[in-house]
Amino acid sequence: MCGIFGYIGEKEALPYILEGLKKLEYRGYDSSGVAVLKNGKVTCVKKEGKIKNLEKALEKKDLSGKIGIGHTRWATHGRPSDENSHPHADCKGEIFVVHNGIIENYLMLRRALAEKGHKFHSTTDTEVLAHLIEEHLKGNLEEAVRGALREVEGSYAIAVICSKYPDQIVAARKASPLVIGIEENGTFISSDIPALLKYTSKVIYLKDEEIATVKRKKGHICTLSGKPVKRKPVFISWDPESAEKGGYSHFMLKEIHEQPKAIRDTLKGRIRPDKAEIHFDEMKFSADDFKKINRVVFTACGTSWHAGLVGEYLFEQIAKVMTEVEYAAEFRYRDPVMDDKTLVIAISQSGETADTLAAIEEAKEKGAKVLSICNVVGSSIARESDAVVYTYAGPEIGVASTKAFTTQLTVIYLLALLMGQVKGTISKADIKQRISELLELPQKMESLLEREKDVEEIASRYYECSNALYLGRGKGFPIALEGALKLKEVSYIHAEGYPAAEMKHGPIALIDKNMPVVVLALQGRRYEKILGNIEEVKARGGIVIAVANEGDDDIWEKADEVIFIPRTSEIISTLLAIVPLQLFAYYIAVKRGCHIDQPRNLAKSVTVE
Repeated sequence: MCGIFGYIGEKEALPYILEGLKKLEYRGYDSSGVAVLKNGKVTCVKKEGKIKNLEKALEKKDLSGKIGIGHTRWATHGRPSDENSHPHADCKGEIFVVHNGIIENYLMLRRALAEKGHKFHSTTDTEVLAHLIEEHLKGNLEEAVRGALREVEGSYAIAVICSKYPDQIVAARKASPLVIGIEENGTFISSDIPALLKYTSKVIYLKDEEIATVKRKKGHICTLSGKPVKRKPVFISWDPESAEKGGYSHFMLKEIHEQPKAIRDTLKGRIRPDKAEIHFDEMKFSADDFKKINRVVFTACGTSWHAGLVGEYLFEQIAKVMTEVEYAAEFRYRDPVMDDKTLVIAISQSGETADTLAAIEEAKEKGAKVLSICNVVGSSIARESDAVVYTYAGPEIGVASTKAFTTQLTVIYLLALLMGQVKGTISKADIKQRISELLELPQKMESLLEREKDVEEIASRYYECSNALYLGRGKGFPIALEGALKLKEVSYIHAEGYPAAEMKHGPIALIDKNMPVVVLALQGRRYEKILGNIEEVKARGGIVIAVANEGDDDIWEKADEVIFIPRTSEIISTLLAIVPLQLFAYYIAVKRGCHIDQPRNLAKSVTVE
């Protein structure tokens, strides 16, 4: 997820663009750049790192002009660097493009353009757009953009300027947001509303496969096929803070709702249902590398460690390989026994977690291979690992991790299937069935989110409690841990997660009418055992909030509250079950008046020991 900002009008463009990029920096933070057009020449400056690095570089440049575009990047294709920063230019340095999204067929397009003599200077997918537009430019910039976009597959929001057309910015979108802001002395283009609110509340939203030719005081919109579009501006009454959250009250709630899309993006291009195959194009490990592995060790911190616990079940069940899970902070100070047949899988949303980085160093010193699961392209953990698999959750702004966790689980499941595929421990028919279930997961999650109000009502009855217990068995145990962590993080209620069978070894002493017990009562081979645990809680006057599969009518006889999730396989149920627990923690925190997105004493990325 990147940020785009453009301006054309009667005033100097650069101050508007820089201010807009600062408002959009939550969308991307590893590089930024601007391009301004004046007197038939485009001047472009771009720098790796925060926008302050760009501002420092601009002190030595003259970027005066009344038309320009800017970009703040969250890297997907190509590591963060000056060269990979946007805007990207064509061979002649006349056409400049900024882009948010992923061009899925960029390698094929790049090869074809290179054969025609085009020279590339970055490793991004975006640069092909500039060269494609150059290839199509025959006297009309809008037509050239339209022709280029007909060739691309994937998602995009783009803004284009060209030295030959100093009176216009051409913008287009598909599956990535883009908004046009209108004021008396100029027109703006932005990825999101907050960057516009300082200047105007009069906006036009572009829809998928629409192109806008934006001018100082006029312009027009048409479809990708050329059909004219008439759309009246709308007036925005949001305050800047709420607008940054896309209308949601908090980033946490927004990111909970983004999980279906994040999972779709993480699955995209990695599974071939017709061939029952799993592929990670960015991963450097070969099939032979996986065949040699006889032991897997997950290492991580916090929520990522809980994802590793689920991974332990999946790798042992599917790939039949011995698997362990280690806290990175403990692993780094031990003297672990491992060799070149050990695969260490390090998990980190930010890719900068200090303890996990140190654990990677320890593993490599012992001769183990290291594969990282990470959400940030070019991060330290990604660079230090022998191989990396990226989640495509997009920037996660809320401190309490939500969509990062579910995309990590998605990647871990795919990796377990891949290792099982390589080692021959799972049949093609079984892989095909599991892939089919994974593809249905986002839709099932969307249907679950439609019942958000049910969870909110339950939360309203328990927000004054001081303690909570979360119980689960099998793969439900790590979900119980994660549910308890979410409640602790955002509501400041003391909560603990336990294997349900362990309740009798201590926690049962705490159970009374004032402490809710959240139970993962998912159907499977442990279902009868979990019902027995519920009976034990009820026999001591406890309150039971059950998360159960749809159609489980018997659970009402045992639980005080029930949150139903769609009926599906055991593994997919595990992935679904965390969503109501995230919502439960969120709404309790709302009722308690907590600072949900920035809980006290917590930071998004722990980069110190």
